[in-house]
Amino acid sequence: MADKDGSVLAKDYGLDTPQAAEGFHLKGMAHCGWGMKDRLSKIFRPDTGKTVMLAFDHGYIMGATAGLERLDLTIEPLAPYADALMATRGGLRTCITPNHNKAVILRATSDGTVLKDDMSKGIVGVDVDDAVRMNASAMAVQCFVGAEYECQSLENLVRVIDAGNRFDIPTLAVTAVGKEMERTTRYFTLATRVLAELGAHIVKTYYCDDFEKVAAACPVPIVIAGGKKLPERDALDMVYRSISDGAAGVDMGRNVFQSECPVAMMEAINTIVHDGETTNHAWDMFCYEMDRLS
Repeated sequence: MADKDGSVLAKDYGLDTPQAAEGFHLKGMAHCGWGMKDRLSKIFRPDTGKTVMLAFDHGYIMGATAGLERLDLTIEPLAPYADALMATRGGLRTCITPNHNKAVILRATSDGTVLKDDMSKGIVGVDVDDAVRMNASAMAVQCFVGAEYECQSLENLVRVIDAGNRFDIPTLAVTAVGKEMERTTRYFTLATRVLAELGAHIVKTYYCDDFEKVAAACPVPIVIAGGKKLPERDALDMVYRSISDGAAGVDMGRNVFQSECPVAMMEAINTIVHDGETTNHAWDMFCYEMDRLS
């Protein structure tokens, strides 16, 4: 049994030696099956190895979030600029037309609403058969490492991973951060590694100090969550720093659909993630496109 008090503080992250992809464009995925690689290639562009996800699954815990009162009006114009759409099955089926040909990251757990003090006692809310019917490229599971119901949360993750593996559908594990949970480098390094070790194929987490160590220690691709709304330039800088420090993409929600110009924001994010541009270039592009589209 591991002895946490006797552990040696980790220090050799091999930051100058990237993890080998072994013939596939995503680290840690070289030994997956053909179907899973095909789905992962819809999420992460093979030419860049990166992804821009558009998250609009907020309603399953927040209700009618500002900017998402009408999914059909908000998301339809933005979908062409995303590589993947992260959503609930209800949101997709009722409001999004099935002709965008984008990867679908299907929210697979139900974790309660914001009215609850602790959302960590969630359940698996989507059967893998429905994920197959919806042609999902991945299933997403909220994971509360360190919370009261951590074990139940991780059990949900393992159940979804096992179900998805039967059909070569990858699982995206999300590191949740509750009111009482840390938002430190130490916490994110632990949480992302635990989720990857349990079998998650993609991990979604938050940007933090020393993020390059978090990314290096996680053996599968990491995608950064946008989190709360930031000023547009600050959000673009977070995207730039995340990609520079080893993230394989971003999953942006409120920083896009609550922006002054959501389409311009999506274009600016894409130029950082896929074109390798700087914050300054993306900001200039955002301002130009906002003026042009207004």
